[in-house]
Amino acid sequence: MRVVRVLLAGSTGGHLSQLYALRPWWSEHDRHWITFDKPDARSLLAGESITWAFHPTTRNIPNLLRNFGVAAKALRRFRPDVVVSTGAAVAVPVFYLARLLNIRTVYIEVYDRIDTATLTGRLCHPVSDLFLVQWEEQLKMYPKATVIGQLM
Repeated sequence: MRVVRVLLAGSTGGHLSQLYALRPWWSEHDRHWITFDKPDARSLLAGESITWAFHPTTRNIPNLLRNFGVAAKALRRFRPDVVVSTGAAVAVPVFYLARLLNIRTVYIEVYDRIDTATLTGRLCHPVSDLFLVQWEEQLKMYPKATVIGQLM
């Protein structure tokens, strides 16, 4: 199996838990994480290579701009083959910069938003190479997405 350099970007809480559920896949690859410096991230990702992003991010323009800097440094240093995210806002600067750098992106829409699109999903959809959803119902918002089923 070819080892891939994977950058996993996600907010803490459920977003991070869903990325962590992909462990059987990402554990086989060289990886780096971008998330928030919170207790759940420190516990789940002990021993992992991590860049801490600024929070809160919910409609916080200064932290969004700071996270563009965080993303730029992480992408330059780690040089991933692919970026994978389940959101939330921490994914936006990473995906847009990855697109500019011709780095492949995979976005997985969260499982708990079945009948409305997330803001991050709407922002990342146009720059995602692969957009995945966990429910058939989510295809109403993202008709070109691929259904992968529930991660958790």
